[in-house]
Amino acid sequence: MALMNLRNDILRKVSRIVIKLGTGLLTDAQNRLSLPQIEQIVAQLAALHAAKKQIIVVSSGAIGAGMSELGIKQRPKRLDELQAAAAIGQSKLMAVYDRLFGNSGITVAQVLLTHDDLKNRTRHLNAHNTLATLLARGVVPIINENDTVAVDEIKFGDNDRLGALTATLIDADLLIILSHVEGLLDEQKRVVATVSEIREIESLARDTDRLTSVGGMKSKIDAAKIATRAGIPLVIANGNRAHVVRDVLAGEEVGTIFLPHADKLASRKRWIAFFQHPAGKVVVDEGAREALCENGKSLLAKGIVSTEGEFAEGDVVSICDKNQVEFARGLAKVGGILIKSATGVVIHRDDMVIL
Repeated sequence: MALMNLRNDILRKVSRIVIKLGTGLLTDAQNRLSLPQIEQIVAQLAALHAAKKQIIVVSSGAIGAGMSELGIKQRPKRLDELQAAAAIGQSKLMAVYDRLFGNSGITVAQVLLTHDDLKNRTRHLNAHNTLATLLARGVVPIINENDTVAVDEIKFGDNDRLGALTATLIDADLLIILSHVEGLLDEQKRVVATVSEIREIESLARDTDRLTSVGGMKSKIDAAKIATRAGIPLVIANGNRAHVVRDVLAGEEVGTIFLPHADKLASRKRWIAFFQHPAGKVVVDEGAREALCENGKSLLAKGIVSTEGEFAEGDVVSICDKNQVEFARGLAKVGGILIKSATGVVIHRDDMVIL
């Protein structure tokens, strides 16, 4: 009962909402955009907009729509074919959103991002300011990864992660991931209504077997780790359900809610924790791990057992325990090749995030 009350308290107060829409939700069995399905989702979002909620859509579906035009039935593995499908499908996807939202008098804006756009601190802040300005003017941003130019080094990985990063970037009150599943299922295939400790349910994660998609429940749980650590609740629900968004915001027990951490990270620490590909790794002894996690100390050179990778001063690095498990990230004050001869602070507590 207490968890249900908490769910109600969280969801009834949200005003800025990021909604991620999966490929399987937006396309039909022939990989074509499913207009009836998109129409019913847009109608729900238009109702939220009319209720003065700020809406950001993170939309999959571009590659799936492009695959249909190219006559491809299975998601391509070659990068050039993926990018060609994205280039064709993205314009079709935006045309549909522009028309359907426009029927309710709502302007949409296309925002295409790569990981590199958000890794750089200046560009990161500019993206935040652009989205904030659009929202302030009543515009609904439609965000997707810029698949036409993205390569492995600058990709987010999947749109569940992009949804979590978008919610983190714009300091959303809620992230909703809508797909074809009811929520997180336990071993008996029952929906888990509430998750407060993600590590307790990670064994339930599975990859997807859909031909047009990437991710699956594993990517959604990874997204939940980002969102909840940033202090943002996440709901996973079935987008085929009528009025699903309304019911979620009404606090009804729909899908699975992942409860946010109480200690919400500040913007700069979110940037360190989630918007970087770590340039290297430092492995620390047990005493250093305890000092960082339990006592809020800076990482000293004497606590480092080994390093991996070629990282320089100012790079983000992973901080791992002796079992190679990452538990923190931070900005290095000393390059990797100099650590063996370093003394004093290697990563300051102000430049570090415990994950």
